[in-house]
Amino acid sequence: MSGIRLSQKQVQNLEASLQCEYLETNGLGGYASSTVVGVRTRKYHGLLVAATKPPVGRRLLVADLEETLIVQSKRISFSTNQYVDTIHPNGFRYLKEFRLDPFPKFVFDVDGIIIEKTLFMTYGQNTTCIIYRILRLPKGIRRGQIILELRPLLAMRSHHDLIRENPDFTIGYHPEPTSVTFVKETNPPVTMVFLKARFEHQPYWYRNFYYCREAESGYEAVEDLFSPGRVVFTFEFTPAAYIGFTTEPVETIDFETRLACETDRRLALQAKVPDDDFASALAIAADAFIVKRHPNGRSIIAGYPWFTDWGRDAMISVPGLCLATRRFDDARSIIATFVSNMKDGLIPNHFAENTDEALYNTIDGTLWLFEAIWKYYEFTGDGDFVCEMLPQLRASITHHLEGTDFGIGVDEDGLLMGGCKGVQLTWMDAKVGDEVITARIGKPVEVNALWYNALKIMSKFAASFGGLAEEARYDDLALCVSEAFNESFWSPELGHLYDNISSEGPDPSLRPNQIFAISLSHAVLKPERWRSVVDKVGEYLLTPYGLRTLPTSDPRYHGRYRGDLKERDHAYHQGTVWAWLLGHYLTAYAKTYGYSAGTLAYISRQLQPLHEHLKWAGLGSISEIF
Repeated sequence: MSGIRLSQKQVQNLEASLQCEYLETNGLGGYASSTVVGVRTRKYHGLLVAATKPPVGRRLLVADLEETLIVQSKRISFSTNQYVDTIHPNGFRYLKEFRLDPFPKFVFDVDGIIIEKTLFMTYGQNTTCIIYRILRLPKGIRRGQIILELRPLLAMRSHHDLIRENPDFTIGYHPEPTSVTFVKETNPPVTMVFLKARFEHQPYWYRNFYYCREAESGYEAVEDLFSPGRVVFTFEFTPAAYIGFTTEPVETIDFETRLACETDRRLALQAKVPDDDFASALAIAADAFIVKRHPNGRSIIAGYPWFTDWGRDAMISVPGLCLATRRFDDARSIIATFVSNMKDGLIPNHFAENTDEALYNTIDGTLWLFEAIWKYYEFTGDGDFVCEMLPQLRASITHHLEGTDFGIGVDEDGLLMGGCKGVQLTWMDAKVGDEVITARIGKPVEVNALWYNALKIMSKFAASFGGLAEEARYDDLALCVSEAFNESFWSPELGHLYDNISSEGPDPSLRPNQIFAISLSHAVLKPERWRSVVDKVGEYLLTPYGLRTLPTSDPRYHGRYRGDLKERDHAYHQGTVWAWLLGHYLTAYAKTYGYSAGTLAYISRQLQPLHEHLKWAGLGSISEIF
């Protein structure tokens, strides 16, 4: 199992290391996350963020641990925090290396005492475990002379909120010999488990933590955290110091067994993909996003730390996260989860964080469902599952033909149209107040590529599981769409497809959305036009990390995604590079130029920057945007 290693030189460059974050997840939507030096730069950073209604209802229960070594009465703090006006303490100066292998591991050199800290979550539980091992001692120092003092910092809040010191913040304590349970209303009880140590009740507020990423984004950025006391370990009595935080009703934890089980689980995930460093890393990254959806289903988190599960993102991701990684049961369950929540022919756009309510403002999410089921069938040949899904798929097509919510319906030319003022429906869904930045009301190009693709998929399914009349009906509808699409969207003058057709006419913007007219399983664009589209997109939109959403020559182009929410949302789909589009571009490229050795070499070169990218930003994963 190969991992990621940041050297002493890298981690002690504070400005650079604050840009590198780890993410540890539990299969429920819960997580632990921070920077590689332990400085929390976001309000979302914490040791235990529990999903109370998997995968949503997330509460940041335990923010951090203040870590201090006491050696022959000398106190040495090796934590690092950012406050409003200072960095204190400077524990990062003791950090020798950081590894993601496969868990976050921190190696400290504290006056010659080498300590390795390992952090991991228990799969399927809101439980974070931390192990401190002494790897080496300097001459003249015995293990019994070393004391480790850990002071937990509690937040007990929604992961979207911040807290300040206040008299209403009251914690109930339930001490046991190897644990203490903390109780605060509106939160699940949190049990702190420790082995061969003692807890000393010393309540104290830490004030004015500063979260620089929140400040950069225009949000409140200062927080106080509550410490109920300290846990004291003496290494004379234990080979390692063990501490954990959990919402499970336990009094003790077998840390080593849990570590071994989680290591084996991740090795098994990597064994399902090709023996390749990039593929192995992506298999582990994929695992973080596949989560339980209450009570018995599965879903996909659209992005950490703040997104919930979104229908569009889930359906787009199923082939990569589940099928390429041979997680077929997960794929089936994820698809069934969204189909079971279908309403008026539409799958949910997303589920709300606090209420878990399903929201349906999507014109393309349901069409991506057809592609996900088709890919699943290609991988597995599972006709029984297709037959189980077919009644809802047929009903969805009917709703689209007859018209459904948000003005979604088929125009007289057979093309799918939709949209209403103030509602974002496509994947380009940024909205500031009542302003939809890329409204695209009308007939978006990728929506109609997906509509054609869905009709062809239904024709194929009808041929296998329906009848000739049903097959012919879907084929006739698809033919109508194909003729109208190629007539309406193709611009010979531009050499590419219009992005949208509305009552105001065609939108000539050069956007990446047209690539789906080639990359989907059933391409609606005439093959003789593929090369022109692929070349235009490659020349003006392709970057090392994905496709731009507008060319740099467009007056609306935003070259940087930064600033407050309004500024960021205006850039989100107006130039910002999206990594997920690269796969569809490369698929379209291969379909256009053929799957030759030269094409495969080109694809490999295009993917290399993303492989290197795993070593920065969200370590081990690929960023959403660039």
